[in-house]
Amino acid sequence: MRSPKAWTAAIVTAVALCFTTPVSAEMPNDQQALAGLSEVKVAFDLTTGDPKQLLTQLTVIDETRESVMSQGAKPDFILAFRGPATKLVQPDLSQVRTEDRELMSKIAEKVRQLRGSSGVTSMEQCGVAVRLAGTKPENVLPEIKVVGNGWISLTAYQAKGYGYIAP
Repeated sequence: MRSPKAWTAAIVTAVALCFTTPVSAEMPNDQQALAGLSEVKVAFDLTTGDPKQLLTQLTVIDETRESVMSQGAKPDFILAFRGPATKLVQPDLSQVRTEDRELMSKIAEKVRQLRGSSGVTSMEQCGVAVRLAGTKPENVLPEIKVVGNGWISLTAYQAKGYGYIAP
């Protein structure tokens, strides 16, 4: 067991090292990965039925969009909603659990904000998922276009050179 004097000396040494150890002032970036690219094309496959998780995913997609732009490339993002996420991008509150309703307005607000943002090319809702969820195409948030089949759409975007990300 160390004496109080030994503990004090250890703490002083640790603090001194914090102030004398060189720290990189450079922020982490993605310049190596982005080298030679003028555009970053991504199709995000959003399927979670957890409203908190969907809101987090939308927020990180926005952060990613901003980061791509700040590093000199143009984002070209497609946001594709399907599966359980379908009920979270429509305003019919009877379709979701009572405890999830508060987050619905935040999701709708984030969708509106993203749709108006540079680099978000399209937002799409799978029509098959709408049917299977028991909702209606006209109930999908107006910022989101209903497509026939989200799998066909995502496959086509990949064939056109879009990267696929399923958060």
